[in-house]
Amino acid sequence: MSVSSLRGKRRAVVVINAYTTLESELHQPYAIAKALRARGVEADVLRNGCFPAYLERENIAAAWAEQYDFAVYLDKDKYLSKLLERARIRLFNSSDAVEACDDKLLTGIALSGVAPMPKTLPAPLCYTPSAAVNEEMINRAEALLSYPMVVKECFGSLGKGVHLARDRAKLRALSERLKSVPHLFQEFIQESMGRDLRVILIGGKVVCAMERRSEHDFRSNAELGGKGKPYTPDRETVALCERVAGVLRLDYCGVDLLFGKEGMLLSEVNSNAFFGTIERVTGVDVAAHYAEYLVKTVYGS
Repeated sequence: MSVSSLRGKRRAVVVINAYTTLESELHQPYAIAKALRARGVEADVLRNGCFPAYLERENIAAAWAEQYDFAVYLDKDKYLSKLLERARIRLFNSSDAVEACDDKLLTGIALSGVAPMPKTLPAPLCYTPSAAVNEEMINRAEALLSYPMVVKECFGSLGKGVHLARDRAKLRALSERLKSVPHLFQEFIQESMGRDLRVILIGGKVVCAMERRSEHDFRSNAELGGKGKPYTPDRETVALCERVAGVLRLDYCGVDLLFGKEGMLLSEVNSNAFFGTIERVTGVDVAAHYAEYLVKTVYGS
């Protein structure tokens, strides 16, 4: 018998980052909560840091979790997500799925051989800030990727932490700046400059897609000035996105693809992809689709 049947009501919690202030980020949790309420599920929106969940000796105390049937986890904090799962609350997405998507190198490793992607070289981690940049690493990156070259921080969203090195001087400068930050070097896909494809999937199935373009930046993120328009992916692209979501076991995600010479290439996977822009562009109510999936998955109807 479910917790909700014992209580006589259905309840969920939508978890967001403790410091979120952007309108694009805040639209998502409240839209999901509203859609859940419309389907008979009481929904609270709580910030990370508001949970009486803590470690105590060998046990995890989180009695509050009994109030909820599940959590829509929109933060990227792997520690809280693991605490919540240990407290036996069902997360959408799971802690493992969020962690795999949050780290761009972990995403690439998990999907190696599963999805075509640009050539990528991990940067070695530096634990000594005073150490000089590794010249052999720069030589290897130049030989493998040439210029221009994308340099990505492993953690970040909204296009932040994604840089373009057009020559050795810029690459060395970025390497010096980021040497103590997990990052990677990646092949620049010229055909996709200022252009990519964002695909939203729920329950492993494509729900909608939009092409994003920027006239002023090699990155196409809406938050950096990119504009979106509806896009109908072909069968191969749909199959690629669904394969990616399946391997990472994602209930909800945004898959970002680049337009390569010989077909689509995987750029990134976002476990908590913001959907405000794609809803406006496509007219698809992503929050409603997600709420329907959550209710059906948890309650069966």
